Amino acid sequence: MSKLIIVESPTKAKTIKNFLGKDFNIVASKGHIRDLPKSTFGIKIDEEKGEFIPQYRVSKDHAKVVKEIKDLAKKSDEIYIATDEDREGEAIGYHIAKAIGKDPDSLPRIVFHEITKNAIVNALKNPRKLDHNKINAQQARRLLDRIVGYKLSPLLSSKIQKGLSAGRVQSAALKLIVDREREIKAFKPEEYWSIDAIFNETIDSSLIEFQNEKIEKMTIKNGERAKYIKDVLEKESYRVFSIEKKERKSKSPAPFMTSTLQQTASSKLGFSPKKTMMIAQTLYEGVQTHKGTSGVITYMRTDSLNIAKEAVDAARETIKNRYGEKYLPKSPKVYTTKSKGAQEAHEAIRPTMLEFTPEIAKEYLKPDEYKLYKLIYERFLASQMEDAVFESQSIVFASKSGKFKATGRRLVFDGFYKVLGSEDKDKLLPDLKEGDEVVLTKLEANQHFTEPPPRYTEASLIKKLEALGIGRPSTYAPTISILVARKYVEIIKKQLVPTEIAFTVIEVLEKHFNEIVDSGFTSKMEEELDEVAENKKDWQRVLWEFYEPFIKKVEEGKKNIKSLKVAIPIGEACPQCGSELVKRKGRFGEFIACSNFPKCKYTKNLKESEKKELPVLEGVNCPECGGNIVERTSRRGKFYGCSNYPKCKFISTYKPTNRKCPECGYIMAERTYRKKEIFECIKCKYREEAGEKEEQTA
Repeated sequence: MSKLIIVESPTKAKTIKNFLGKDFNIVASKGHIRDLPKSTFGIKIDEEKGEFIPQYRVSKDHAKVVKEIKDLAKKSDEIYIATDEDREGEAIGYHIAKAIGKDPDSLPRIVFHEITKNAIVNALKNPRKLDHNKINAQQARRLLDRIVGYKLSPLLSSKIQKGLSAGRVQSAALKLIVDREREIKAFKPEEYWSIDAIFNETIDSSLIEFQNEKIEKMTIKNGERAKYIKDVLEKESYRVFSIEKKERKSKSPAPFMTSTLQQTASSKLGFSPKKTMMIAQTLYEGVQTHKGTSGVITYMRTDSLNIAKEAVDAARETIKNRYGEKYLPKSPKVYTTKSKGAQEAHEAIRPTMLEFTPEIAKEYLKPDEYKLYKLIYERFLASQMEDAVFESQSIVFASKSGKFKATGRRLVFDGFYKVLGSEDKDKLLPDLKEGDEVVLTKLEANQHFTEPPPRYTEASLIKKLEALGIGRPSTYAPTISILVARKYVEIIKKQLVPTEIAFTVIEVLEKHFNEIVDSGFTSKMEEELDEVAENKKDWQRVLWEFYEPFIKKVEEGKKNIKSLKVAIPIGEACPQCGSELVKRKGRFGEFIACSNFPKCKYTKNLKESEKKELPVLEGVNCPECGGNIVERTSRRGKFYGCSNYPKCKFISTYKPTNRKCPECGYIMAERTYRKKEIFECIKCKYREEAGEKEEQTA
């Protein structure tokens, strides 16, 4: 009896083939084999019925795969759909059935969260039918994205610049990045002071009360007030007013889901979300292990923190045997996600074989695969271990006029840190008693300024998107990749920095298509798609309720949005027709063209001489390529870059100098920090006061 199992990935097919006998053929669809056409809108809209009819096609590059599956299907007694258990996988399974001429409801559907022999065998024993609610939810998402992309993107291109795009999730994410940049630009630092003391030569303390007034972060606003407080306090004697010790627990972390894996891999390993998901996909689909080829982690696109009972039991047994009873909680730990619309039927990301330890894995996995696997493995074990216990300590020192507080802590029981390790060092306070006299060794009034909010990193943006309910696990990494590819965002020193065109696009969308960039609206759309998947809403109705007002705004926009394609005269005549030459913005940046376009189609690249007209910093060369450093301006203000841009991407917010950093050898920049003129290394952020320059050169 011949059986056929259809999956998406060739790697997945190869891994499953290892577990099953010769009666089984495993074939990969290589992703979606039917989709909307790339070159046309691909959706027929019946306005009378309020219906959307997708015009699906088998793509040319999948024609050979479809023929192979059809041929194998004819020779098979049973055909199983074994695509991923999410909406995308459900839809792929549906389209596979349609492409090979089978009734989707006639094919058994098998699902598994991990690609191991037990999981595959168990899935074959418990087939189900394709879930049409999930298929409709995916179809609704696909059509929504096509409607926004095909109707709004051309409008932006015609009004602003060629090659622009908009998207339901993409544009909402871009607005978050642009809004943060606006906050940074509008930020005005506020001055405040702290009064800090050292007692008995070693105990760091901060002022918490002065003349019965509570002192908090922003209480002391200026230097005159700070000097007065310092003058009063440094003349007084001090004693121990109170000592407090408390036991505090540091809770074990939850296992990973997609968003937290991407965030942690970014902060700890320096991986981009895209890289993290590519490696995780490999670990899920199958790698070489000490027991042959197998998937070593569960499905990596999930927003659930559930763990299968068998996996929890295995983790508890491992913890007990490896670390001892004291590290094992009395009962298993259960975690719940705070993500909006989380699909709790799935599992969190975990290793599939606890016996495949990181020590063993290191011999079989590639370096980056090993790093990510170790992160997942240790996080899963830690999630089922006892909490860590700290003893927090605080001592209050008092004089006639003021009180200072010193804090410390000591690790009493390492708990889950036994696996994850702890970067926190114990900060122990000396053994003192209430009433003990202490010596004021040092007293300082320190000036501070409030800092603007930080730019988003890839990790922090994903965290924000998740908190707002924008997108789902499968969309986080692609969304950021699109923003970078479309040149809406640049990644500079791991920060997401919006480009000039991003501001223009968001300004237009805010004014004319506010719902597209509104996080609340985007989140609501995600919730409605979830309701379609749960059979609580009709997918056609959800689409129509969005489409009707949206398409009306598109038509109004064609008439009412003023063109922002600015042409700047450059003071030269066109060599072909004599009309004035102008600088324009195109899909690939700025260029020179004839103002008599389209009658005259003369164009040329920006002249090198024009680029060199930018102010050059004399005697300062680019540390990356040796070119000139030039002063540039943008809507965010002045900045400095290399004259060889775009070949060289060197950039600095502050004015570079020829001064070398004593720490790393890179060049330093001049800037003002806390009202002082300093030199700061552009790479490692080492700082020196400007006065040190005169001392060194004297």
